[in-house]
Amino acid sequence: MANFNKVYLIGNLTRDPELRVTPKGTAICQFGLAVNRQFKDESGSVRDETTFVDIEAWGRQGETISKYCTKGRPLFVEGRLKFDQWEDKASGQKRSRLKVVLEGFQFLGGRGEGGGDSGPSEQNYERNSPPTRGNSRPVSNEPDGVDEDVPF
Repeated sequence: MANFNKVYLIGNLTRDPELRVTPKGTAICQFGLAVNRQFKDESGSVRDETTFVDIEAWGRQGETISKYCTKGRPLFVEGRLKFDQWEDKASGQKRSRLKVVLEGFQFLGGRGEGGGDSGPSEQNYERNSPPTRGNSRPVSNEPDGVDEDVPF
């Protein structure tokens, strides 16, 4: 059976993004996202529930988010779940958490919403893409054997 690990979230940043760089020079941006949900309880009252999610963005995407996003900014995030485990140095206890590794994002809201710089337009959906090979030929969207001189 095939496995599937994909997460789509829309929420607001809970803190300003933190940008670090690995010893090899790769940017890592970490930030929190608050995702709100409204629902009716048994009595029919509308209730709010907030889920807080840790997000990790690598490379150019992390640099872009760090540059244009601040606490409170709305953001659409696409990514995958990752389970982290480590041993707490102070107590020696084993710790764990789930986080989302960002694969794509889109800025939401206008210039005045959520603070921060205006950044790239909402139409610029950033997504990791596989590296291009220098000797590869252009790919056509047309199927093989299609005559371009068809009159319709």
